Amino acid sequence: MTIPMALFKKKTKTVPPGAEKEKAEKPVASPKTETAHIGGSSNLAHVLISPRITEKASSHMALGVYAFDIDPDATKQSIAHAIYALYNVRPRAVRVVTIPKKVKRNSRTGKRGMTGGGKKAYIYLKKGETITLT
Repeated sequence: MTIPMALFKKKTKTVPPGAEKEKAEKPVASPKTETAHIGGSSNLAHVLISPRITEKASSHMALGVYAFDIDPDATKQSIAHAIYALYNVRPRAVRVVTIPKKVKRNSRTGKRGMTGGGKKAYIYLKKGETITLT
């Protein structure tokens, strides 16, 4: 049997007849676990830094949208796993927003400095589900 190797060229690779059966008999990888990995560790405590309690975030809580400050290296999947691990609710959607650094001037000394920046995440929950923030 020949298998085409290139998309636009006619190179082919010959496969011995017994090799196809070996390929099908290989064990399938296990499904993904419930923990996400950030930087090689499975610790989800560092993904969510703190809930973001502002006027805008408080008005969105009535609609089932919660805002959190997150680790800059966090992914949407790791955020969803951390929400499930800490609050025992599965998010419907996760949106991540980067907060840019800003140049500010110190009024006393006149020197310029930078604000922190970072990342925040909006967690969308299904209707009827809530998170108790303390």
